[in-house]
Amino acid sequence: MILIVGGAGYIGSHVNKVLNRNGYKTIVLDNLVYGHREAVKWGRFIKGDIADSALLDKIFKENKIDAVMHFSAFAYVGESVQDPAKYYINNVVNTVNLLEAMRRDGVSNFIFSSTCATFGEVEKMPIVETLPQNPINPYGRTKLMVERILEDYRVAYGMNYCVLRYFNAAGADPEAEIGELHNPETHLIPLILDVAAGKREHISVFGDDYPTPDGTCIRDYIHIFDLASAHILAMEHIIKNKCSDNFNLGNGKGYSVKDVIKATAEITGRKISVQIQGRRAGDPPELVGSSEKAYNILGWKPEFDLNRIIETAWKWHQKVQDGKAFKS
Repeated sequence: MILIVGGAGYIGSHVNKVLNRNGYKTIVLDNLVYGHREAVKWGRFIKGDIADSALLDKIFKENKIDAVMHFSAFAYVGESVQDPAKYYINNVVNTVNLLEAMRRDGVSNFIFSSTCATFGEVEKMPIVETLPQNPINPYGRTKLMVERILEDYRVAYGMNYCVLRYFNAAGADPEAEIGELHNPETHLIPLILDVAAGKREHISVFGDDYPTPDGTCIRDYIHIFDLASAHILAMEHIIKNKCSDNFNLGNGKGYSVKDVIKATAEITGRKISVQIQGRRAGDPPELVGSSEKAYNILGWKPEFDLNRIIETAWKWHQKVQDGKAFKS
């Protein structure tokens, strides 16, 4: 049995679907602050919070949990700067509470949803796991703190963990049963799709004077199902080998903001109005990850390219527009 903490959210719900499709039984624990109950179409759902030690003990005592996958973090960078306490309490303190409950009940396999934001501003691309980690905002720092805590728990208590650092998670379930639905929405592809759908007048491009081929920022987009498959491979790896490890998860190829806008216009057949604005503070010109380590050790390789990512996102976006999100 796999416990998915935060399994009603964007990434957790897709991982839950893929786990069940691969024959695993799951329990989803989510407080529904950002998650959607309707997204939990597989496994058993429990509404609750990892701050609740009594609830965690009950779950671990009543179920044979083989591994825990942890997705329940707050993840808005700007908000983390404005209200760091909210992030340190939820992302760090509550995670330690979860780890302690696991320790009390002898559960020793932990998959942690981390982020490329732990690296901060990096000049050398692509980003490999051995580069220094110097996060530049509280969100990134909370994720790095948990990474450090997990290593201490491994040494002291024998806990097996795997840290997975994502680049830009994107796309949706190809069958459009579940997908991305954030409020507020900050991700580029759904914002562009809002323009294509007529819900938004234009897409704002923050800076077109970066030292990149077309002047706009370059990012690495990774499909949500590719991320999900990596979680399963990582879990099986640490359980089988009784080890701990960390992996960067990206496509290994960067696309500029203008590249994404152009591809979206072609796929949707809609005109995308663009408004150029000034740079945002803290936006590096390029962020691209190397997944060579994940390929060599886990045998993981992304299957979805940018066009397929946008196609699945557009299919889901249309369901949202029609009021049919999370409906079969």
